[in-house]
Amino acid sequence: MKRVLISFLLLFLISVSIQTKVLAYSSDPEKFISEIIDEAKVILSSNSNQEEKAKRLTEIAIKTVDVKGLAYYTLGKKRKEISPEELKKYESLFEKYFLKSFTSRLTDYSDPKISVLSAETVNEKYTIVKTLLLKTDKKPEVKIDWRIYTKDPNNPLIRDLIVEGLSLARTQKEEFASVLSSNNNDINYLFNTLEDFIKK
Repeated sequence: MKRVLISFLLLFLISVSIQTKVLAYSSDPEKFISEIIDEAKVILSSNSNQEEKAKRLTEIAIKTVDVKGLAYYTLGKKRKEISPEELKKYESLFEKYFLKSFTSRLTDYSDPKISVLSAETVNEKYTIVKTLLLKTDKKPEVKIDWRIYTKDPNNPLIRDLIVEGLSLARTQKEEFASVLSSNNNDINYLFNTLEDFIKK
């Protein structure tokens, strides 16, 4: 009985070890992006419906994107002007907004062909991974640079996508600033804008 129990425990530990290895992403930024792309390709080329694909892509995004960091960056200096309660509400709305925007764009691709080209270490906090979305009969070639936050070297996170030289994070920040400046700098107008998008 003791041998059986020990054998069972060993099998369990091996199983957990294997699962952990499969679920964990590489700490090397270039490999990290390659793994994410490969995982997304499997999902997008599957026979699952759009809702299921979006759900699985959301799970990837939550694990690999610094959503909170993006939320703070896109809010800009307004972050220091609002109350803790308003900031908490913004964080929640931004996460829902970001995940819906992220998944709705990706599910348009059934089998994206993306090549990882190189990685450039900017400093100890950031690495840029250069990739290329290969052209198809319907869509042109697109250069995509991934800005990877590596302050914790064991847990890299995506902070921005730079598509053909255009920073998506910066563009989002400018859009939010425009909403605020057009509405007396009232954070509630930005909340309404995010909520309207989420409800669509």
